[in-house]
Amino acid sequence: MGSDDALEDALVRTSFRVMAVLTRIGSDHDLSLTQLRVLGLLRDRRPRMTELAAFLGLDKSTMTGLVERAERRGLVARGKSPEDRRAVDVFITPAGRELAERVQEEVRAALAPFTDRLRADDRQLLTRLLDSVSAAATANQATRGTLSGPTG
Repeated sequence: MGSDDALEDALVRTSFRVMAVLTRIGSDHDLSLTQLRVLGLLRDRRPRMTELAAFLGLDKSTMTGLVERAERRGLVARGKSPEDRRAVDVFITPAGRELAERVQEEVRAALAPFTDRLRADDRQLLTRLLDSVSAAATANQATRGTLSGPTG
């Protein structure tokens, strides 16, 4: 197995472990993985519906249904964009923010047995490396006209 194969295999194994944690915690709060992603994205931005759909790789009708379900739960809301009154933005509500913060703490606690094994300097290095990988993916999405920045 080449070094790139080993890297890809390690990334996939890690992704599976993280996805299992996110899926379990999401299920505990009656949230799908996509709904968790939406809450994470909305923590620090107010995207247009079309931007959010593009970033998540969803069509407009699927995105609308997802947002409507979250609205009924009081987690998100829609409103006119301050920049373009014709556009509709999606934003997190106080209840959605509280849930997102609670979920983030649960995820942190669930991953701690794995991350706490690392020395502080190794955790910092891993964070920088993962941020670098994520930034490259975000840059690719930005060139396709989708959201940029952290995805929560």
